[in-house]
Amino acid sequence: MGRAVMSGGLLVLGALTLPGVRRSVGYARQFLRDMVSQDHPRLDDLVTVVSEIVCNAIVHSDSGGGGVVTVSLLAGGGVYRLEVADDGGRGRPRVKAEDGGESGRGLRVVEALADGWGFRTDGNHTVVWAEFGEKSSGNPDIGLSECSRTLVPAAFEGGNQ
Repeated sequence: MGRAVMSGGLLVLGALTLPGVRRSVGYARQFLRDMVSQDHPRLDDLVTVVSEIVCNAIVHSDSGGGGVVTVSLLAGGGVYRLEVADDGGRGRPRVKAEDGGESGRGLRVVEALADGWGFRTDGNHTVVWAEFGEKSSGNPDIGLSECSRTLVPAAFEGGNQ
């Protein structure tokens, strides 16, 4: 029987490591949809935020240069905590001032949807986290969907698309 993994008083519900390529954003969204009950009131917020953070990791960190990103979902104390670890880089995550450009709003979206967010460094890696109040008991059947059994192998196929 497996042991529960705890991190900072939170139970690690699951973690998924993906290549640092754009198609991994969709796999990260599917991972969360598999881990959180479809009727959870914050599911769309969680999915939108994972999209933004994984995309940022791929575009703005060394993960996008042939590295990986790891998405983790933790829960406890009435919250879900989403964490995305990347391969680090020159800068650190920050909310940019509005400049009217077509990009640069990812962390504004995270800030607007999450109850709290931040980042920490772990060696050369950066871990961006976001927390969401839990309004339901989550997915009582945390087993992955049929398509997720091939999630990791499929994510690593197809080159740098």
